[in-house]
Amino acid sequence: YYFPCQRWLAVEEDDGQIVRELVPVDEAFVKKDSENDGQSLATLGLEQKAKSTTYTVKVKTGDKKNAGTDANVFITLYGSKDDTGIVSLKASKINKNKFERGKVDEFTVESVDIGDLKKIKIGHDNKGNSTGWFLEWVEIDAPSLGLCLKFPCGRWLDKSEDDGAIERIIFPAELQTTEYIPFVPYEITVYTSDIFGAGTDADVFIVLYGSDGICTQQKSLCLNKREQRMYFERNSVNQFIVELEDVGDIIEKIRIGHKGGGLNSGWHLDRVAIRRLLPKGK
Repeated sequence: YYFPCQRWLAVEEDDGQIVRELVPVDEAFVKKDSENDGQSLATLGLEQKAKSTTYTVKVKTGDKKNAGTDANVFITLYGSKDDTGIVSLKASKINKNKFERGKVDEFTVESVDIGDLKKIKIGHDNKGNSTGWFLEWVEIDAPSLGLCLKFPCGRWLDKSEDDGAIERIIFPAELQTTEYIPFVPYEITVYTSDIFGAGTDADVFIVLYGSDGICTQQKSLCLNKREQRMYFERNSVNQFIVELEDVGDIIEKIRIGHKGGGLNSGWHLDRVAIRRLLPKGK
């Protein structure tokens, strides 16, 4: 079995996860005797990402005295088919100091298809100076499924409070579940021109427009400033898998640009290629 990854397992890189689920691919894909072998492996890594379900996990720490925690927090998502295994919530997208009193933290969790999300288990390892934690709620948004579920808690995860438990199993509140049209993954390939000063370190974004005035949200292609420095170099080809609203089978136009700022923001863009990764009708 061959499991290509081509992704970071690092708190400060990519989506911040240090554990990944991989699915096997055919040996022939991996053992190509061609000059483009590295590129084909990178493409396989992106295909892995496209097959995964991306969950945005928001965690609200209660607004009580000593509600925040310095312990290591983990979560497991349980579906009708499978579960994600234990996922460490290490890299909050919003706050440098995570799980502070009254704050909401946001994390990305990727997993192969686990089916309908039934429950979660969330807890901490009780390590550090201030370990007790009052968890208000967890919200899990799965764009590819078109579902946003709320898991209310309102209890301590603390050995000296409540029932002394430091992990809890929580079920979604059905009345707080939001359904919307599922997002689909697009493979976006960006070609930067081969002229002097063509590259940029700015925050590049894209919007896709379909027929009948349908368009996606504005989405940044890079997840952090380090990726901005790595990508969009002169004469480079950069590929991204981005989950966006489904604009249909025809993309009438795109809007692509950057937010300026920095020393090297000017960008000479050659072309963009976009591939919708789901079959028609799905």
